Amino acid sequence: MGEPTQENLPSTPPSPMIISPKTDLGLGHTYLRTPDRNKVYDHVNPNVGIFDEQVLALVFRRLNWDPQTLCSAACTSRRMRAVAERILFFELCLSRAPRVVSSLVVLPNGSQPSGVVGSSPRVPGGWGAVAKLLLFCCGCVPSKFFSLPDVTKGHFAPVSRFSKTSGKSFLVRRCWGDKLYVSDPCEHASPAGEDEDLGVYRGVFGGFMQSRTRAFLIGKNVQLEVRIRCPYCGARVWSMTAAGLVPKSASRRLGTHEDSLEYFVCVNGHLHGSCWLARLSDEGSDSDTEHGDDDRVGDETVAW
Repeated sequence: MGEPTQENLPSTPPSPMIISPKTDLGLGHTYLRTPDRNKVYDHVNPNVGIFDEQVLALVFRRLNWDPQTLCSAACTSRRMRAVAERILFFELCLSRAPRVVSSLVVLPNGSQPSGVVGSSPRVPGGWGAVAKLLLFCCGCVPSKFFSLPDVTKGHFAPVSRFSKTSGKSFLVRRCWGDKLYVSDPCEHASPAGEDEDLGVYRGVFGGFMQSRTRAFLIGKNVQLEVRIRCPYCGARVWSMTAAGLVPKSASRRLGTHEDSLEYFVCVNGHLHGSCWLARLSDEGSDSDTEHGDDDRVGDETVAW
């Protein structure tokens, strides 16, 4: 054949072997086209692998639904956030405050909410907001009826007691039929220039959309606040002070003066407020029995 010359060399280099999308290489595997490969990896269903709801429920149940770990995981991606909002935050609330959860959801035939994955009922504002309300003190910002030298930052509350008995003290007589859980005030050190400690409390209505409180606020055309937002769900709020819906029993329950408190209720039924805590005395020592003890069975302590 002789030595290759410039004339008999191929004009283009030989192309590499091209494997057909359906070529069987004899190794027990078949190369798949892109659409078929997507089906193999189940891209059509987003809740697979680490995002599988049952897998995540088992993992966080093993961690005893640790709030900080769950919040950190929910921040990793939109998909994880969606699973947390739909399932995991509900499971967290159910593990920490089953009585409160029972008051928030309306189930047929008086049945109780269960922790079955994929079956969490919906609540206004979402379960993420409820979980934050149960475990997080929102702090305080100055408002029209409650002056404050500076903003008080929020923090995780290791232990909180939510009480229907206290909640009834925050309702005017015409709204006593409503179901409201309110926490004990979280005490903060006296801000500069103040002689009394700051108390911050929070709560949540059960069945707020059908409550007398909501009907009264809407019926009286009470205006929503412009600057204040719910620290738990971000919704707009009503000032109960501006609406004239702060009963005297609320100040007695908190241990404060009548003009030293304010609280707000958002359109989703979350309550938050603040007060100046009076120095300890024997006044109001019988306030716990003002409405009787029948509702104490519904009180609940929420802890990490």
